[in-house]
Amino acid sequence: MIELAHYLKHFKKEMILGPFFKLTEAVFELIVPLVMASIIDVGIKNGDTRYVYHMGGLMAALGAVGLCFALTAQYFAARASQGTGTLIRRDFFAHINRLSYAELDKIGTPSLITRITNDIDQLQVAVAMTIRLLLRVPFLIIGATIMAMTIDLKLSVVFLVAAPLIALTIYFVMSRAVPVYKKIQARLDGISLITRENLDGVRVIRAFSRQKSETARFAAANKNLMKASLKAGRISSLLNPLTYAIVNIAILFILWFGGIRVNAGDLSQGEVIAFVNYMTQILLALIVAANLVVIFTKAAASAARINAVFDTEPSVIPGAALPGPVFANTGDEIRFQDVSFSYNQNNEYALKNLSFSIKKGETIGVIGGTGAGKSTLVNLIPRFYDVTTGRVDVAGVGVREYPLGQLRSKIGIVPQKAVLFTGTVRENMKWGNPQANDEEIEQALEIAQAAEIIQKMPKGLDTEIYQGGKNLSGGQKQRLTIARALVRHPEILILDDSASALDFATDAALRKAIRQKTGEMTVLMVSQRVTTVKNADRIIVLDQGKMAGFGTHEALFKDCGVYREICLSQLSSQEVNK
Repeated sequence: MIELAHYLKHFKKEMILGPFFKLTEAVFELIVPLVMASIIDVGIKNGDTRYVYHMGGLMAALGAVGLCFALTAQYFAARASQGTGTLIRRDFFAHINRLSYAELDKIGTPSLITRITNDIDQLQVAVAMTIRLLLRVPFLIIGATIMAMTIDLKLSVVFLVAAPLIALTIYFVMSRAVPVYKKIQARLDGISLITRENLDGVRVIRAFSRQKSETARFAAANKNLMKASLKAGRISSLLNPLTYAIVNIAILFILWFGGIRVNAGDLSQGEVIAFVNYMTQILLALIVAANLVVIFTKAAASAARINAVFDTEPSVIPGAALPGPVFANTGDEIRFQDVSFSYNQNNEYALKNLSFSIKKGETIGVIGGTGAGKSTLVNLIPRFYDVTTGRVDVAGVGVREYPLGQLRSKIGIVPQKAVLFTGTVRENMKWGNPQANDEEIEQALEIAQAAEIIQKMPKGLDTEIYQGGKNLSGGQKQRLTIARALVRHPEILILDDSASALDFATDAALRKAIRQKTGEMTVLMVSQRVTTVKNADRIIVLDQGKMAGFGTHEALFKDCGVYREICLSQLSSQEVNK
């Protein structure tokens, strides 16, 4: 938690004024038993009703002023806690966006969602409790003990015995509860994972009638969380009975020995009542201290999880700014030099020893079986991952040397999963080019074979897209994501199996439009379909991460067994030669 304490410097006023008002309220709370003792010893003993009303009014005034101070402290605590949570979330989200795919894959989306919501909420609670109670609790305990000692030193021995016993009881209970609270935070991740999977895959789950099994899986995870929570609850439930037992025994001793001292004339009845009140105050303060231990334990576990993300450095480090003339390079647009890549940085390679070059303006097909490494290959170009060995160049410059913004501004990529965001069609089209006008958008839609989609929408470009494009079909989403990439006017266009939901006629029209209307744009088309890549200038054939061939359709069909097998599995011999 100390590593995140620097966020509190933005709320110095709240961190000073909040505890000040809370301590002032505690002072009034410590005065109240003395006023009560005075009412008993003077007003009630002498039958002075006026004195009773006068001191009762003073007690009410102390309570009212204390309430105002408590509310003021609460206000400052809320400002500091909510403000701190807002700043941490902002920086946490910004840091996540700096991480590369490798780190995001390792941490996991459900865990990140839990950390940015539940874990930061725990920190907010800890900040609020720090301002409101962290200083007040020890102040009340010490203050009540001192006030009791000023009344009668001998009787205050009961305090000096009871307070450590209560503290030891709290330590005994909380030392066993704290590890369980840490488990609860981890099991929340499991709940988040299953929930996210089910919400994302609800159509698949219903298509396979897996509702019952998924409900059972969620119930099992929920039950594990419940068991941990109940275990923590059972342990924590010992706290109140044990501490109240000690306090009630202490009160019994106070009344017993206090009565003896009252009979001896060393104490008054009001002072005995004041002793009981101070003992009760100590009990309540120690119970609050126990709750603070729980809160800070949860916050410490949450802070460790948040710091683990902050301490995760992105493996993809942007290069230095490059001078303008570098981008005028007229050599190879893309070059792979003996590239190998492993997701886990071990001997299991997704790609191995790839070397090839692509000229500016070429259309390149990438084909291979499932798991051959097609998507991995194109993900290395915009540097979503860094190569394990070898080198990838774009426009004659290694991708590691580019600032990421400069590199990716040259590339338009359409991923396998078509993703659209909540907002209008126009807003989605402007993601890569905020200055794009309607004419540029319409031209891109025309090339992507999506113009007809927009024409049929009542509001055209102002049509709202639901979250994830739920109001569009798979093919419509794919065409709109291709149009979004084209609006950017990239030098390199990567289509990562992004026409899989299109019918053959639309797919053919799309390829023809891209070839005719994109000028000198270099295009990489990843596909499982031979028909999609066969008319490309050249085709890269991958087989288990290795290059099985690189050339034209005719040459590969003649010389590359892997490519010939793929062709004949999809096309007749007459279609192959068309």
